[in-house]
Amino acid sequence: MPRLDLPLPDLRLYRPDIAEPADFDEFWQRTLAEARQYPDAPVLVRVDSPLSEVEVYDVTFNGFAGDPVKAWFMLPADRSGALPERLPTVVEYNGYGGGRGLPHEHLGWAASGYAYLFMDTRGQGSGWGSGGDTADPHGSGPSGSGFMTRGIRSPDEYYYRRVFTDAVRAIDAVRTLARVDPDRVAVCGGSQGGGIAIAASALSVGLVGAMPEVPFLCHFERAVGMTGSDPYQEVVRYLAVHRDEVAQTFETLSYFDGANFAKRATVPALFSVALLDPICPPSTVFAAHNHWAADADIEVYPFNEHEGGQGHHFVRQAAWLAGQLAG
Repeated sequence: MPRLDLPLPDLRLYRPDIAEPADFDEFWQRTLAEARQYPDAPVLVRVDSPLSEVEVYDVTFNGFAGDPVKAWFMLPADRSGALPERLPTVVEYNGYGGGRGLPHEHLGWAASGYAYLFMDTRGQGSGWGSGGDTADPHGSGPSGSGFMTRGIRSPDEYYYRRVFTDAVRAIDAVRTLARVDPDRVAVCGGSQGGGIAIAASALSVGLVGAMPEVPFLCHFERAVGMTGSDPYQEVVRYLAVHRDEVAQTFETLSYFDGANFAKRATVPALFSVALLDPICPPSTVFAAHNHWAADADIEVYPFNEHEGGQGHHFVRQAAWLAGQLAG
């Protein structure tokens, strides 16, 4: 993949004007108020697994409209009694098309001493990985393949309204659990999961850190016109057919733009970006990073594509989060 975006010095200064609806805050306040009419009452079922050093629980919590959303919750096994009663906690969101998969695929944070919740993404889980378990029972008007254009004619009906609400409710739910320290919760995720983490950071209070990796769902107007890759190309194909819906499409997307959430984020953040990324162009990542309202670091991977830093970046995240908790 050739380097087609801005040079790195320009990326570090790239802070574009992002279209923002006048009722952005009211829209999300109303959305979350409606969702919070349903109780914070996650149901945990202990899972019999071969993971001897990690306790695994199947979780169901109330998401958007009270819809049941699945997750894995994991704790480090505490045979010695040395762990504190309440643990710092990481909530992670998944990449596009994947489901929550199997517990042994998500061991890093629990093995590092954290309580850990991995949220299933509603309606997804059949594109890669080991599958998902959460339905999306809400319909939409005309849309293209994938999830990017589902309900795109209205922000109230748009697919990511439901997903972002699920993400906030996952934080609400995990804070009710006995082994979780509700004042020491961080969020993370890669690609779509990074975009969800950005939204959840802005829509929740009291988080200790956010770690969006190569985040998707940022600076839509640039991304949709710049990359030839899915998922952004789903919007291109939709507009190639619905030629008279350009203004409405981007108005809807403005309610879900990571750069608009970034302006409202009051939690420290560690981003990552890959300069050869053909899926989430670097300038769209920097647009969110450079609008972040609190302190934000960014780890740059100059010769990687959308895989970003992978295992190397987890080591960076672990050190960064430990520093946030120590501070």
